[in-house]
Amino acid sequence: MQGFYDSHQFELASILESNWQTIQYELNQLRQGDFVPWPEEYLYGKGWDVFGLYAFGLKISKNCDLCPETTKLVETVPNLTTAGFSSLAPGTHIAPHTGYPDGLLRCHLGLIVPDGCGIRVGSETKSWEEGKCLIFDDTLEHEAWNKSSSTRVVLLLDFKAPEGLLKLPERPQRQGLSSIFGLFKKKKDEVSR
Repeated sequence: MQGFYDSHQFELASILESNWQTIQYELNQLRQGDFVPWPEEYLYGKGWDVFGLYAFGLKISKNCDLCPETTKLVETVPNLTTAGFSSLAPGTHIAPHTGYPDGLLRCHLGLIVPDGCGIRVGSETKSWEEGKCLIFDDTLEHEAWNKSSSTRVVLLLDFKAPEGLLKLPERPQRQGLSSIFGLFKKKKDEVSR
């Protein structure tokens, strides 16, 4: 399965990359106290903080008001589910894990990227670059780290993958109520013969 995707095959990458300094400017207007810890602390201990704009398709209005230009840009992304700033403090390591749900891709736009930061998706490792997008399938095992002495920040977005791009896991055949209804259909077919 493919981990990273060529960002140039997604229109959102060119829109974000051509406006990255505007996004970075709004990021720099935020205070560290505006960020909150990522909820799954067992993955990292401390040092992974986020400032959400959208969560599971819902707009976080008070945060969007603080970043109006960034909000306008992320709202152009088709089938957006999540958007916000993701900050990794120096020395932070996010343990290998898999994301959810199937059918989504994750985009990271590098905004503040010191040397010594990286991300592994599947067997491939990359580093962020300021003003450039990395797009990947976060349902594959991945991890990230900041081995530098300063904070790394990306704009993080989740969006529904274009139809046919991702190979979704095969669904088991008939389970639960659908298998019961299948039995009724078989019985009905047998009776009508």
